[in-house]
Amino acid sequence: MIAAMDQRSDTFEARRREFAAFLRSRRERLTPSEVGLPEGFRRRTPGLRREELAMLAGVGTTWYTWLEQGRDVSPSAQVLNALADALRLDEVERQHLFTLNNRQVPRAVSSAPECVDEPLQRMLTNLTHQPAYVLGRRWDVLAWNRAADVLFGGYDTLDRDECNIMHRLFVDPAHRRLLVDWESVARVSLAMFRADSARYAGDPDFERLIALLKQASGEFRNWWQRHEVISPLSGIKRIDHPVKGRMSFEHTGLTQTNRPEMKLIVYTPLDDDTNRKLAELLEQDDLRPGRPKI
Repeated sequence: MIAAMDQRSDTFEARRREFAAFLRSRRERLTPSEVGLPEGFRRRTPGLRREELAMLAGVGTTWYTWLEQGRDVSPSAQVLNALADALRLDEVERQHLFTLNNRQVPRAVSSAPECVDEPLQRMLTNLTHQPAYVLGRRWDVLAWNRAADVLFGGYDTLDRDECNIMHRLFVDPAHRRLLVDWESVARVSLAMFRADSARYAGDPDFERLIALLKQASGEFRNWWQRHEVISPLSGIKRIDHPVKGRMSFEHTGLTQTNRPEMKLIVYTPLDDDTNRKLAELLEQDDLRPGRPKI
């Protein structure tokens, strides 16, 4: 116990030293003219003075000096943002500033239309024998590959709400029949969705979707009231396909570092039988002018 406490203390001390050095390095690279201050008298050291940076950040000079000295003080997220702005940090540097203080950077909530970048679209397309799709912030399926289409089917025939994962789980009877373990999958998915949606509390588009799901599904309405939340999980998903029968996949969710609200969901076949059945579905799809509607 004592050894563990000593290790944590050493870690915090190392982070404070790194934080102090990082602040000094970024302060010293700025010039008064870059931040709208007069050059004044000849400077003995490069960059801004501590009192100048403190003034720009709206904090006390003594308190800022303690930060650069590596003292045991804990700046709030608001203060860290103010320091980042005053130091003219880019997004990577801002993240580093927060990481050194064991804090998460507050993310701006965007309501702009979502689009899948070309590199991610190419990755999706090249997963030829792994069903995969990209989810947006509201869990809408934004893009999918051919393997996902032959397994789950119907994406190109659905409107935006219908192409939402929660809508398919709770409202689409054909999709529900695909899932051997529907109840456990639905409960876990709802808890993950609820945790994700907390960032968008009050967003009209989220509120409208949740109201729609409450009205359309008694299970969703009842389980939503329990306020259960969990972190994203990987796991096994068993599919009862109407043409090929039982299939088993391991599903994994991946996020982009620059687009954390967007997820790539990949289903990997767990056995030779599933691999064979998926290959047969893809071969059958090659012979058809359109996509199968499951």
